[in-house]
Amino acid sequence: MVSLAKAWTVTFYGVLALMVALGIWDVFFGYEENRCSMSYMFEYPEYQKINLPHKLTRQYPAYELYLYGEGSYAQENKNLMLSGIPVLFLPGNAGSYKQVRSLGSIALRKAEDIDFKYHFDFFSINFNEELVALYGGSLKKQTKFVHECIKIILKLYEGQDFAPKSVAIVGHSMGGLVARALLTIKNFKPELINLLVTQATPHTAPVMSLDSYLNDFYKTVNNYWLLNAQDIKLTTLSIAGGFRDYQVRSGLSFLTKLSPETKALSVVSTAVPRTWASTDHLSIVWCKQLQLATIRAFFDLIDDDTKQITVKPKKKMSVLNHHFIKYPAKPFEEIPNIVADLTGTSKWVPVKVSKWTFMAFNESYAMYFAFPLSNHRKTYSHIYCRNSILDIHSWIYGCINSVSMCTQGVDLSWKSELLPTMKTFMLKLQDFPKLSHVVVYVPSTNGNRFVVDCEFFQIELRTVHLPVTHLFSFGLTSKQIKLNSNGLFYTVPVMNFGQIYQAFIMEVKSKCASTKEKNNVFRLHIPWAHEDFMTTSKAPTSTEISLKLHVAQPENDSHVAVFHMFTSSECRYEITIRTSFLQILGQVIRFHGGALPAYIMSSILLTYGGQLQSLISIGHCLDYTSMLDKEAKPYKVDPFVIIMKFLLGYNWFKQIWDSFFLPELDAIFLNTQSMCFPLVSLVLFLFGTSIAYWGGILSSLCVRLLSSLWLTLNRPSEIPNDPRLITTRLSFLIMLLLIIGWTTCGALAILLIYLYYVFKIIKLYSNITTLKNNSDTIQNVSGRAENNTNSSVEERQKNDRSQQSIPPRPDVLPLSLAIDNAEDNFKMHITIVNLVIWVVLLSMPSLIYWLKNLRYYIRLNPDPCKHLSFFFVPTLGILGNSDIVSVKSSKLLKTAAQFPLLVAIGVVAFGSTHLYRVPYFVVVPLLLHMLSSI
Repeated sequence: MVSLAKAWTVTFYGVLALMVALGIWDVFFGYEENRCSMSYMFEYPEYQKINLPHKLTRQYPAYELYLYGEGSYAQENKNLMLSGIPVLFLPGNAGSYKQVRSLGSIALRKAEDIDFKYHFDFFSINFNEELVALYGGSLKKQTKFVHECIKIILKLYEGQDFAPKSVAIVGHSMGGLVARALLTIKNFKPELINLLVTQATPHTAPVMSLDSYLNDFYKTVNNYWLLNAQDIKLTTLSIAGGFRDYQVRSGLSFLTKLSPETKALSVVSTAVPRTWASTDHLSIVWCKQLQLATIRAFFDLIDDDTKQITVKPKKKMSVLNHHFIKYPAKPFEEIPNIVADLTGTSKWVPVKVSKWTFMAFNESYAMYFAFPLSNHRKTYSHIYCRNSILDIHSWIYGCINSVSMCTQGVDLSWKSELLPTMKTFMLKLQDFPKLSHVVVYVPSTNGNRFVVDCEFFQIELRTVHLPVTHLFSFGLTSKQIKLNSNGLFYTVPVMNFGQIYQAFIMEVKSKCASTKEKNNVFRLHIPWAHEDFMTTSKAPTSTEISLKLHVAQPENDSHVAVFHMFTSSECRYEITIRTSFLQILGQVIRFHGGALPAYIMSSILLTYGGQLQSLISIGHCLDYTSMLDKEAKPYKVDPFVIIMKFLLGYNWFKQIWDSFFLPELDAIFLNTQSMCFPLVSLVLFLFGTSIAYWGGILSSLCVRLLSSLWLTLNRPSEIPNDPRLITTRLSFLIMLLLIIGWTTCGALAILLIYLYYVFKIIKLYSNITTLKNNSDTIQNVSGRAENNTNSSVEERQKNDRSQQSIPPRPDVLPLSLAIDNAEDNFKMHITIVNLVIWVVLLSMPSLIYWLKNLRYYIRLNPDPCKHLSFFFVPTLGILGNSDIVSVKSSKLLKTAAQFPLLVAIGVVAFGSTHLYRVPYFVVVPLLLHMLSSI
């Protein structure tokens, strides 16, 4: 029965661990292939270091400023006599200043194409590849250095014609946040920045809040932008990478809640015209399609009068929308010329049918095809046309009050849209009552082959609603619709699809009258966020499309996600949708994977408390995995968090809460980020418990293996019987580590004391192994001695009726008690090892940052782990020498056994999104345990 229960436990946690692994696999590998082209330099890139003032280099010894150049441009600007438009590139977390080369090279080629009528000078800052996404202590320093660099850059242009008064900034990753933080600097002049473009920048919140400095920096920047939203004039473009970017999920890059839509634009790279590709966190800086769109926008932003980027906010937003939202396959015009002359030798051809196709090849003259609208207005609601010529010329017009032809028309090409394989145009007839004709212009082909299609249709007949399957259908059921008409365009509203935890697989099957391949374009349009996804396919075929969101639908938004189909009239289509359980797991990890350490430590804390309680109840400490299975239950934690969240909805409770200066509940923070969905805390708790379970087995195995290695090097004879809890050697070690933590890096002290603690546990298990072997040997010797004595007595006294046996050795019983106590010690210590390893892991970013900058300074300032090390070092040091016997007899044991439950609740309530708080919670029960040992 016991083995059956153990098998069930192993199976249960094995399934949970498998689900976690599948979710992680989906995040890291379950995305589309890389469709970005690499941007190459045509000449050798050069990075010219700008000499900074001595005071600045002394204040920021690790930072540098560079000017990018290639070939003759680089040689001509060696003397820094610059005459272009300054653009400053800010690298992000562990980013290099050399990442500017893609933008700089493309901008240089573009300037050469227009004979350097305009050109850009690209500067880049070397932040020493600092890990600012994990350690926030240097973000303020970076911001101040950028401010100084902007002033130095502008000084380089003094005395030049059309000298700039501001710079454009391109920030990658955390560089974009640093750029936004410039506005928070006291006495900073906002007019020094004319445009901000951020690439894969987590604007709304840090990916993982690992220290208070990072959290405070975010709070300062975002609060400033919220409170001064109406006063901030800076135009901002935020580009996210899509699902390929597993480092920064795209939802964090949206500025919707931080800045008005009239000043900020947020878009995923999959929705950017002529890009239509997801980028990972690094490729977003070199993706050729995306950099081309950025540079085109830069050149369109130039003001002809000032030779610099325009100061007109409306023009800036118009240019950004033109290149990043809807591109009509026409060059940008600030005031579009909507009236066009339709004169010339072109032939006019009237078209009266409702569906029309023209295949052009070697046409020697241009033609106008005129579609009269009067006969179709009563029958149809829309006209749709598409053109396979992907040039940038006008191709569709409207005539007003014309009989058959017109000399002037309205250029409707501005309403068209470029797709991967076609240009499309759709017009609602009711919106243009004065139009008498729609005219399609077909130029002379000169050997080129292309196709133009047009059709009138009723939108209701081309709209088919697709309900999604239930979340818990696990892909076993599906919903299906069939499109039996022969249209060129369909719109499929995806009903009840608006939450981040939803994920579906949509399969589109096509059957065609002929076997000749036809081009199809499918687009998932999300109306509440610019995160459209585009894909192409060949018909007849079957195409699978993943449906999942970066941003949840706002509560006050009634729009519906729509699947647009640009199809072939010769084919029939069938759409099947089913829930993707694998991708749901991926969404859970993508949006909440950063909270797993808190839930893991909460489960271990419950185990830890259970072990302390077992000392009170039965006098022994139970095994880690058995106690984890018994004590780590979500109903011990989640209900309290839910009750607190519910009560905080009442003002009286909120006032009491605030009077105790308690921080905001993390569950409420998740609500503000539209990330809290049903049962997520339960799922995360189960996932965290499974990781804690297998992590405990792994750590125990590692300790046993290391102890075996230790036994081969040094064979101890017995458990050390030094009764002192705090020895002279331990006191010296604690003082040394406290000095190290206080004068260099707190995380280093925490790591060293943890290694010392693990070493003590390895020695303890080695002693247990030795004593068990000695115990077996003693018992065997006692048994043999007893048998030999009995035999001798029988030989000498064969007629003696009373046989006496040799009694057992008097030291066997105390040895077994010592082994039992040592094993109890080991079980308790292995739980502490599993708990503190997560504290060590959470402190590692600051240690890595310190090691990386050790050549510049010995002391990490500010140090997020300095105060933490002050508690952890003596606590772990003393616990390493503690004995279970003294703990059992302590009056503090009952109090120490109750605290882990309270701390486990606090870890989930306040540390799931603010991970830097978790170690401070963990140190409390450890400190009480340590005091119980004294």
